[in-house]
Amino acid sequence: MLSPKTSPLGKQLANYVCVRVTRMDNVDIALFDHDRNNTIYFYLLNADEQIYMRYGGRDSRSADSYLSMESLALAAQKGLDLHAAYKSGKLANVERVKPMSPREIPLLVSRTFAQGSCVECHLISDFQNMHREQDGKLDKLVHLFRSPDLRTIGIELDVPKGLEVKAVSGPALQAGMMPGDRIAKWNGLPVWTFADAQLAYDKVPRAAKEVPVVVDRAGREQTLTIALPARWWWTDTRWRQSSIEPRSYFEDQPMTADEKQALGLPEDGFASKVKYVAEIARSTKVHELEVGDVIAAVDGVQRDGNAHTASLYLILKKTPGDSAQLTVLRGGKRLEMPLRTVRMSFRK
Repeated sequence: MLSPKTSPLGKQLANYVCVRVTRMDNVDIALFDHDRNNTIYFYLLNADEQIYMRYGGRDSRSADSYLSMESLALAAQKGLDLHAAYKSGKLANVERVKPMSPREIPLLVSRTFAQGSCVECHLISDFQNMHREQDGKLDKLVHLFRSPDLRTIGIELDVPKGLEVKAVSGPALQAGMMPGDRIAKWNGLPVWTFADAQLAYDKVPRAAKEVPVVVDRAGREQTLTIALPARWWWTDTRWRQSSIEPRSYFEDQPMTADEKQALGLPEDGFASKVKYVAEIARSTKVHELEVGDVIAAVDGVQRDGNAHTASLYLILKKTPGDSAQLTVLRGGKRLEMPLRTVRMSFRK
């Protein structure tokens, strides 16, 4: 209904063989690599399985933050252009990565395949992370905080126009990016869509201090170096289906330097103020935090190189099911409060 055959997008899609994958049982998950908590994801590729581009992606705001019929039409047309270049030999082959089957993930086999259940994208990601956790190979900065948010470095896209920049602030502005620029390469990789850029951004090492971005400005390419701020990789993980994230059912916010100083807390510490407590926290008695509480320390620790809030410290340092001792400031009193984290399971 949204793209009838007589519409511009319908005419473009008539040049494609459109395939909808509803089960991931036999998909090469090494080739089709993306953040598997996205709601919808398209690959534009040829019969040689050369991927021209991706379309999809999201952020914590909603499942369709970066999706529109207009940007899909742009991607469809660019895919046709790249296919023409490929057939004429003007587009180089990309070396294929080593294939990987979902059946190579033991937990997925025993808990999903063996039950005859549907193999879904988020299950693949979650079981992979559970294996990493068991094997001591889990890097939460990489495996939990997927798909860094472009807005963190000051890039707001004009979504219907694909990778055209709508507004700029912060590090991107300081690097020289301007409204109207079109992002052409991210960290050395050609990108045509938001999904391409998001995946390329996700591949940046978490210890990186800067990222090179090439923009097309009025037909001329310019290379910009964007400084990456502390925790550029951080994203809101609450919408993700993750069994490796220790859940503690409260939300907090960073405190200002002045607020910390007034309470005698270290300015570079992760002290934070509780802004929300879920009802389930009370019913399950995982802690007794209240809105307005200040969490000054966790297990006596007040500083961490990555965490800027107590909740983030718990996520990074604890395994689901672990307990912690919180130092809480409430109404001028200092309390020692136990907290228990919970492992959630996302299965069908």
